[in-house]
Amino acid sequence: MSRAAGTVVALLLAAAAQPAGAQQAAVLGLFNQRCEAPEDDPDAPPPPEAAAAPNAAPIPFAPPPKPAAVAPVHVEDADKTPDGPPSVDSLAYDSRVRSSFASAEAFQGPLDGGWTLAADGQDLYAFQLADKGHGVEGAWRDLHRKGALDGSGLVDAIERDGGRLTLRFAPQPGQVATATLQAGAGGVWSGQLVQGGQGRAVTLRRTAP
Repeated sequence: MSRAAGTVVALLLAAAAQPAGAQQAAVLGLFNQRCEAPEDDPDAPPPPEAAAAPNAAPIPFAPPPKPAAVAPVHVEDADKTPDGPPSVDSLAYDSRVRSSFASAEAFQGPLDGGWTLAADGQDLYAFQLADKGHGVEGAWRDLHRKGALDGSGLVDAIERDGGRLTLRFAPQPGQVATATLQAGAGGVWSGQLVQGGQGRAVTLRRTAP
């Protein structure tokens, strides 16, 4: 008999020796004690132990990868670009722009660009001409009056007849100047400028494309 069972028998014998009312109270108390506290039976098999979780190997911490370092692109790096390689659409657009520019260049006449009219080795007027093949237009600027409000203007008339060129403009209010030029060697035009009733020998040379 186990120790717990012997204890229960002893309590029952003690309760039997008491009056009926005391016996009933003792039995009820013993019953309540048995329900609340499980018996400690040394002969009972020990409760199964919770299975120990296997020791999992710790996962090492891996920091996020750093972005690849990109070397800065400087202004003098003409063969580099801060952006990635151009896309197919970008290349097609650049090709169309170059083709349009080449077509526009093909329609430009020989007078298109910048010119300077000089006399006795001294520059007098700068001209910017637009020669589109069907006519020439242009503007003039007085090199002796830089910054003056009336120191520049549009050329009133440009006439070209083979190797002969005539420029007519108004460098002063109420004054008309006419340069009559003849094509010469090396793309230099030479002739005469009549301004204010006076004429002088002049040359016209290209100074900008």
